Amino acid sequence: MTYLQMVNNVLKRLREREVSTINESSYSKLIALLVNDAVQEVEQAWDWSALRTTLSATTTADIFSYELNGSQNNFKVLDVVNDSEDVFMKYAEAHWMNNAFLNSTPQTGAPYYYSFNGISVDGDTQVDLYPIPDGEYTIRFNVIQRSDDLSADSDVVLIPTKPVLQLAYAKAIEERGEDGGVMSSSAYATAERALNDAISFDAAKHPEELIWKTV
Repeated sequence: MTYLQMVNNVLKRLREREVSTINESSYSKLIALLVNDAVQEVEQAWDWSALRTTLSATTTADIFSYELNGSQNNFKVLDVVNDSEDVFMKYAEAHWMNNAFLNSTPQTGAPYYYSFNGISVDGDTQVDLYPIPDGEYTIRFNVIQRSDDLSADSDVVLIPTKPVLQLAYAKAIEERGEDGGVMSSSAYATAERALNDAISFDAAKHPEELIWKTV
């Protein structure tokens, strides 16, 4: 469903006139903001299958810091693989990395450790690798990539839309202050049920992630 379709869906629930663009009126702009807020909240509620993707970095000899293009500092790591060596990489604490780089002579070779270290000028996350690569290796970060704010009418919402619509509608009712908050309370309850149902369906795709494991 597109951004514009979602805004019009909420407007119809509010018995308001549909618009041809999200910026058509001050009220449609408000609903668009509420839709964006709802998308962000629903995306943060679960590791949605629709948001799973792979970010890649190709190393260069003697370079240990890399930018994860497109990450925008808004993701969750599932696992990291040195695809060239066919091994899962391990996360290293900043203290451990500082000790490896600063308090001893850094090793070079195939990288087996990673640690995040700030963001680039365009907002992407930067990652340090260790040992320092001695050549070209392909490093794959399997992540949950949360989306940027919707902006264009044609932008598409990837996650289940029903909980987003119900939550945006509840926010719109709350903003109006109708019925002393009674309607908004009911709408929020409906949105929560819709979210729980959507998570239940999506969780069935990855049942192993709901099993607690002791280390």
